[in-house]
Amino acid sequence: MALKTGRGAEAPPFLVMDVIAAANARAASLPPGAPGVIRMEVGQPGTGAPRGAAEAAIRALQAGEPMGYTEAFGLRSLRERIAQHYADRYGLAVPAARIAVTVGASGAFPLAFLAAFDPGDAVAMAAPFYPPYANILTALGMRPVLLPCDASTRFQPTVAMLERLDPRPEGLIIASPCNPAGTMLPPEDLAAIARWCEANGVRLISDEIYHGLTYGEVKEATAASSSGSAVVVNSFSKYFSMTGWRVGWLLLPEDLLRPVECLAQNMFISAPHASQVAAEAAFDCIEELEENRARYRRNRDLLLRELPGAGLDRLSPADGAFYLWADIGHLTNDSPEFCARML
Repeated sequence: MALKTGRGAEAPPFLVMDVIAAANARAASLPPGAPGVIRMEVGQPGTGAPRGAAEAAIRALQAGEPMGYTEAFGLRSLRERIAQHYADRYGLAVPAARIAVTVGASGAFPLAFLAAFDPGDAVAMAAPFYPPYANILTALGMRPVLLPCDASTRFQPTVAMLERLDPRPEGLIIASPCNPAGTMLPPEDLAAIARWCEANGVRLISDEIYHGLTYGEVKEATAASSSGSAVVVNSFSKYFSMTGWRVGWLLLPEDLLRPVECLAQNMFISAPHASQVAAEAAFDCIEELEENRARYRRNRDLLLRELPGAGLDRLSPADGAFYLWADIGHLTNDSPEFCARML
């Protein structure tokens, strides 16, 4: 007799990870000396961890530090550096007690969703969107509500869209810069959305993992400047170029601090200790990280200039992150198959 599977088994795949596996298999199948696979399938910087971050982890390991569990919310010294980061970048005073270090941003989202929402709750998001938002919500028994966006709104939600939602959702996810379009919400639009959420009892989740990777056209702003009830998600993966180290953070409102802490204690215990040591040192590597950003900008400008000549002339503005969202509808109506053929 077949055994039952749980609701989580219904979660759709994150297809990017399937493409990583396919690209690895393709690379392994190539004969010696053959050109390798050009890896463009995943949101990963082309640079590694900052030298100072890696060296800090090495020193700690060589010194014989046990690298055991930390507090569920992470090393206190790291949380203090993150709080200082908000003062330095945004002029915002944030108590370190409101910072929760997580196992990447990917570990932050289920903590936030479980603490803020119940099964059956509706959580709105702009489409196109980062697929795990909807996939995790689905696995947790929550309902993703998609807000179709296009170039007219720069692939970002608007207050007018939110006003048309009936009934009101329990939550809203925004991302600025966003994945995959790379567009940003101007500070005044972000503030208006945050005010609408507070006025309508909608929990705002702000994905800010691409902060730092912006290119000047739209000013960077954090939802924490406009809302005391918003949950802010950030990460050391993108700007800090530490994807495989698996360290992120949440900036939490007061009412979610203990609920998230209890969930983190039970689900993850703590983020990897050695990675937290490296993450703290990454804040001393800004010069190197800004060199990375300048490189991404050169790449972006080159692609925006040259891709139209290759037939890809419908591109998102790419205010930030390291993505170009290209409309390939004139080439195919099956993007997975198109990508498989390219591989």
